[in-house]
Amino acid sequence: MIVPQGSAMIEIKHLRKVFDDDTIPLKDISITINNGDVISVIGPSGTGKSTLLRCINMLTEPTEGSIIVDGQDITAKGCNLNEIRKKMGMVFQSFNLFGHLTIIENIMNPQITLLGRSRQEAYDKAMYLLQQVGLASKVFAYPDELSGGQQQRIAIARTLAMDPDIILFDEPTSALDPSMIGEVQSVIKMLAKSGTTMMIVTHEMDFARKISNRIIFMYDGYILEEGTPKQIFEHPQNEITKRFIQRLSSLTYRIKSTDFDVEAMNDELNAYGEKLLIEAERLSKLMLAFEEICINNIAVEAEVPDILVKVEYSEKLDILSMLICYKGERFDVHSSGSKLFLDLLSEPTTDVRQEDLKDDPNGYEHVISMRFRWMEEE
Repeated sequence: MIVPQGSAMIEIKHLRKVFDDDTIPLKDISITINNGDVISVIGPSGTGKSTLLRCINMLTEPTEGSIIVDGQDITAKGCNLNEIRKKMGMVFQSFNLFGHLTIIENIMNPQITLLGRSRQEAYDKAMYLLQQVGLASKVFAYPDELSGGQQQRIAIARTLAMDPDIILFDEPTSALDPSMIGEVQSVIKMLAKSGTTMMIVTHEMDFARKISNRIIFMYDGYILEEGTPKQIFEHPQNEITKRFIQRLSSLTYRIKSTDFDVEAMNDELNAYGEKLLIEAERLSKLMLAFEEICINNIAVEAEVPDILVKVEYSEKLDILSMLICYKGERFDVHSSGSKLFLDLLSEPTTDVRQEDLKDDPNGYEHVISMRFRWMEEE
C-alpha cells in the first residue's frame, strides 16, 4: 500500500552530539522526515551520518536539540523509548543475526517477545517476508550458511516483521562483496516502491540517486545541502558538495564489439584516478585485469560481445573495484594463459569472485567482481 507523502513523521531540531573525547559528529542538524520519504544521507566519512541515525532512534543520546516523533519529543525525560522504537526499524552494516537460531527463528522471536504475537502469527509473517526477499528456501538454515547478501536480506525481513513506520539503514551494503550489493539494493528498491518511509546512509551514489526523493549532503557535522537527486547530483550549489559528487562518481562501460577503444578507457581511468587520488599502480592492475578478462577472452569468444563494466572507488574502504557482467560462455579467470594476470590474482591485495546470474533484468548470465586494495596491514 502506498503511504501518502507530505505529513511530517519526524522533526529534528538543532540536534547536537558531543562525545566524551570532545569529538562533535553532529553540530547543528535540523530536518523534517515526511511519510513516504526515501532520504539518502551522503557525505565523506566521519561527518556524522551514522551518528544521526543512531540519535533518531536514541541508540545514541543527543547532547542538545529535540527529536519529535508523531508530536512527541523523544529526547524528553519520561518518554517511553521502547514504544517509540517499535515505530523505527534499523538495519546495520553488520547483520546482527543470532547465529544459534535458524532464519525463521531470527524473524519470529522479536515478534513474539516484543509485539506479543502468537507463534503462528509470527511464523506466517516471517514466511511472507522471506518470500518477499526471495529467501523462503532458507527458512531452516543458519546465518553462517548464507552469503553476506542473503544475511542482509534476512536482517531487512526481520526489521519489516516488526511493522515499523520508518526504517533507518546504516550503510546496508558496505560490508558486502560487490557481487552481492545488487540483491540487497533490489529489496530496498521494492520497499521504496511500496511507499515505505526510509532514511539511508550510503556511499553508493548511483543507488542513492535512483531510489531517493530527497538527498541530504552532510559535512563536518552539518547538513550542507539538501534537495532532489537531480538538484544534488547535477546542480549542487555548494562548492564542497560539487567536489564530493565529482570524486564519488563511477565509470561505466558497455562493450558491444571487439573494436572497443581500450586507450580511451585507459585515459579516462587515469583521469578518474587523479581526481580521486588513486595510486597509479592500482589503476594499472585494474587495466591489466580488464584487458585480459574482457578483451582477450570474453569479447573474442563471443559472436557479438555484450559486456557491462563498472569501475568504482570507495574512499571509506580505500578499495578500487571492477564489476564485469556478461553474456555467453563462462570464462574462468584462473584458466587465463597470461602469467602476468595469474600473478595478479595471487596477490594478497587482489580479491576476485565469480558467479552465475539468475533472472538478471538485463539478461546477463555471469559476473566477475574484482577488488584492488592498496596494501596488506602489517
